[in-house]
Amino acid sequence: MKPKHTFRGVVLRNAPHTAAATGLNPAARNVTGPARVRVGREVAGRSGKGVSVISGLPLATPELEQLATRLKKLCGAGGAVKDGVIEIQGEHRERLVAELLKLGYAAKQAGG
Repeated sequence: MKPKHTFRGVVLRNAPHTAAATGLNPAARNVTGPARVRVGREVAGRSGKGVSVISGLPLATPELEQLATRLKKLCGAGGAVKDGVIEIQGEHRERLVAELLKLGYAAKQAGG
């Protein structure tokens, strides 16, 4: 009979008995503290054209759309909301971080 708690064929001693203790159940994680809002730059899949990407916003899709519209007008650029991430065309990281801080989000630049 195979032991209950194994990892790649190795028996784990003192293995936790619940999924919450292992961190495998995302619903059981204790989410505390402010959201980590990151403003980065991506060029992958865009023919070398860079976009500023804002991720980690704790908002639903309608609020993301409103915030994206406000940020696009601020930067004078186009953009979109895809998979809970706001994409603004062009390099606008400093301007976006400053505006998000004014709006009360703990935003930081990601990457170089």
